[in-house]
Amino acid sequence: MSLTGTPLFVTAIALAVIAVVLPLAVWTRLRGPRAVRVLLRGLMVVFAQVTAVALVFVAVNRDMNFYASWGDLMGTGKYVTAAPDLGPDGKGGKKVEAAPKVLQEFHPVEGLGGRVKKTELDGKISGVKGDVMVWLPPQYDDPAFKDKKFPVVELIPGIPGTGKSWFQGLHAHEVLEPLMKSGKVAPFILVSPRAMLLGNADTGCANIPGKVNADSWFSVDVRKMVTDNFRVSDEARTWGVAGYSAGAYCAAKLAIAHPDRYSAAVSLSGYNDPGQEPSSLVAQDPELRRTHNLKNVLQAQPAPPAVALWMSGAEQDGYLSGTDLKALAKSPTTVHAEKVVGGHNLESWSKQLPQTFGWLTSVVKLP
Repeated sequence: MSLTGTPLFVTAIALAVIAVVLPLAVWTRLRGPRAVRVLLRGLMVVFAQVTAVALVFVAVNRDMNFYASWGDLMGTGKYVTAAPDLGPDGKGGKKVEAAPKVLQEFHPVEGLGGRVKKTELDGKISGVKGDVMVWLPPQYDDPAFKDKKFPVVELIPGIPGTGKSWFQGLHAHEVLEPLMKSGKVAPFILVSPRAMLLGNADTGCANIPGKVNADSWFSVDVRKMVTDNFRVSDEARTWGVAGYSAGAYCAAKLAIAHPDRYSAAVSLSGYNDPGQEPSSLVAQDPELRRTHNLKNVLQAQPAPPAVALWMSGAEQDGYLSGTDLKALAKSPTTVHAEKVVGGHNLESWSKQLPQTFGWLTSVVKLP
């Protein structure tokens, strides 16, 4: 039974109703010793509490899609098949551009209409197998654009979260489609890959030999799959990356570390220190935590990367991280720090999409 499917939701509702009706029907009719009656009534109260909590969880998860499967929830999903040391560039010495094309089959995603599609990608470089969701802008199938290539924004969810969170939780496609039709936002292809690769742990979008090559999953395998299947360019100037919460940290880090793959990043309620995420694998090692702090990542680059960063959030929830990074940035790196009123939640991030994608339109170039 799917964790986000209708059968489980209906079952949770039915159990919650039974948990309310059952005590009303039998509370005064119980027979037997007093201790047995007290025990049975206590069990009915516990059953009512458990079913109420379960119903709320199923309803919220069904709407926001924090966990896509039982494996995600229990931390038993298997998405990493290998994690060799791929070296500084995350390619393991392979010429990715010369590799055979990665041609995929895409299928509609339940509950999101026909324009959001999903594929299961076997990452040949990263050793990660996972789902990737893709949404094509309205212009993509317009005959007037049949010979045009499109810019891309990779969307990274927080932890917990799935690729579907960007579409079902933030409603990114619903917010942005009318803006793309009116010309206020560029016709970006939106790509949201799986981010939960090792149970409920946060990989920090890092390559950690022997554990996971999350960086290469996002910045090599997913990018190649998109360029092989859609009308896009692999030029960094045509690619952006955006994330919220733990995904915001990842988005900024990927752009800073790979200016040859991304030209801009949007960080919604992100942070510089990976230790701010309790489940961070990177933060478990003091040296990894230090080297993966965004301030150190920026300063460790051979030359200031030609990337533009948008970092927004409340004062202690993204904004000050942005001002700290801005103070270190040197041309051609640019950092825009934006203080916003709103909490650390999907609704707040969804409201920022028109402004942030308007900004992306000004910095990410059309192919």
